[in-house]
Amino acid sequence: MGETVSLAGRTAVVTGAGAGLGRSEALALAAAGAAVVVNDMGPAAEAVAEEIRAAGGRAVAVLGDVSDWTLGERLIAAAVENFGSFDILVNNAGILRDKMIFNLSESDWDDVIRVHLKGHAATSRAAAVYWRNASKAAGGPVYGRIVNTSSEAFLFGSAGQPNYSAAKAGITALTLSSAQGLARYGVTANAICPRARTAMTADAFGEAEDTGSLDALAPERVGTLVSYLASPASHEITGQVFVVYGKMVALMASPKVENRFDAAGSTFTVEELDEQLSSYFVGRGPYETYAAYSVAELEKPALAVD
Repeated sequence: MGETVSLAGRTAVVTGAGAGLGRSEALALAAAGAAVVVNDMGPAAEAVAEEIRAAGGRAVAVLGDVSDWTLGERLIAAAVENFGSFDILVNNAGILRDKMIFNLSESDWDDVIRVHLKGHAATSRAAAVYWRNASKAAGGPVYGRIVNTSSEAFLFGSAGQPNYSAAKAGITALTLSSAQGLARYGVTANAICPRARTAMTADAFGEAEDTGSLDALAPERVGTLVSYLASPASHEITGQVFVVYGKMVALMASPKVENRFDAAGSTFTVEELDEQLSSYFVGRGPYETYAAYSVAELEKPALAVD
């Protein structure tokens, strides 16, 4: 493995790493040479850590709920105490409570926001404190990588996932803020929107077909991008959002101003807004909204994988 993509001597923390995407990401980071702190709620975390050790890597399991604000500090402490450094944070832990907005309960909302958005914030905050202090001690930038897990749900505004879509939009905003706030310390922060066949997406994607080749929605495909974004080679990539699955990685562009409406005087009247906006939106299609439905067009070529 080339030096620019090797993670030898680095230590990564991966949340939700007991199965699915998190497990694949932890294995990919370990294969690139990183020591890994494997986090999950139950004993699956230790099983993944043992899998890494059996393959000749270094890993330790730390059980805990990412929405516990103190867990981030414990994860970083485990990285430093066991492996001497903390360099990479991969936030992956999440849950689903899919409901239409009219069926959404308070707990459906709170649980998803708590695990996804608060969970990302708790670990990111602890990582930021560590890297800021390390940078001050070093008198300059240090090595730091954050990879957050967003979703195309926030791009589409998935009708059956108002809680999940909102959480993922928040994670994207958190990523952008982290990228800006931590750049001076040498830290990059990026978000990925992965499509992968896992237990959490079983209802959406179903079972993989036995084609004799790697499933187009295999979590391992996502792990490769995470390993790259965690590597020295990605040092100029920050504040970005990637859609990844199959044989494709797509870079999302920032939103653009479609049009501008100006008042004739110092402020708009309702009649003036009616005149300008109503005529502009006449005949506009139901999918011509802020939602990025065009991303769905990526599906056709990307799923045709050997």
